[in-house]
Amino acid sequence: MSVFLVREAVGPADRDACFAVRKEVFVVEQGVPEEIEYDAFDAADAATVHVLAVGADGVSLGTGRLLHGPAAADRTGGDASVGSLGRLAVNKAARGLGVGVALVRGIEEAARERGLASVDLHAQTQAVGFYERLGYVAYGAEFLDAGIGHRAMRRVL
Repeated sequence: MSVFLVREAVGPADRDACFAVRKEVFVVEQGVPEEIEYDAFDAADAATVHVLAVGADGVSLGTGRLLHGPAAADRTGGDASVGSLGRLAVNKAARGLGVGVALVRGIEEAARERGLASVDLHAQTQAVGFYERLGYVAYGAEFLDAGIGHRAMRRVL
């Protein structure tokens, strides 16, 4: 099994590493238009936490982000006690090593540290089973985002 570390991204170099993983997974692999992959919440501010998985060799393996407070309001029904997990991506070579699970747990820990009671996410339909195994429960109808089917899910922390 590979050795890796999951931590909050700090500084521009870490954020660039997060964005590079997202570009590889979402833009290159899945065909999401680059102009909609990145948004105002990618800026370094108190309402956004980027989490990065890094291999023992320093290579970035995966990323995800947590939005909370007003930044998450449109994703959580305005409930300030709920954070929004999003942009979870793991490089193809690192899949199956537990990186995705570790990233989700890292984001949940960041949510707890910020006093949040639950985490919502919009899972690609093909990933619903992954999140269900981690304790998330789907709600509402399937919807399209960037032309890809998604389901809203929530986990109480």
